[in-house]
Amino acid sequence: MTEEECRLWVCLRDDIPWKFRRQEPIGPYICDFVCYAKRLIVEVDGAQHGESSSDAVRDAFLARRGFRVLRVWNSDVRFRLEEVLDEIDGVLRDQPNLHRNRPPRDAYD
Repeated sequence: MTEEECRLWVCLRDDIPWKFRRQEPIGPYICDFVCYAKRLIVEVDGAQHGESSSDAVRDAFLARRGFRVLRVWNSDVRFRLEEVLDEIDGVLRDQPNLHRNRPPRDAYD
C-alpha cells in the first residue's frame, strides 16, 4: 500500500461506521478499499490514472457487478483528507444498504 492508501485506511477503519476491506480482489482486479454493505469501492490514484482507458474498462467491469467506484487522488488524501472523508461519507449516505436490512449499530443517526 502507498503512503496515501495507508493514511486513508486508518481513517476508513477508525472513523467511518461502515466496514471496509483493503486490497480486496474482485474478479481479475485488486480494489484499494471495498465496502460490501454499500457496494462502494474507493480507489486512491496517482497522476498516471488521469485519462486511463484501462481504468474505464475496470470501472465498467465493477459497475456491472453492482459496485460504484469512487476515485480520489493521492494529493487530495495527502493535503485535503477531511474533504476526501466528507466525499466518501456523502457517497455512503447516498448508496442503498444492500448487505443488511438494518445499518450497523454505530451508523449515522
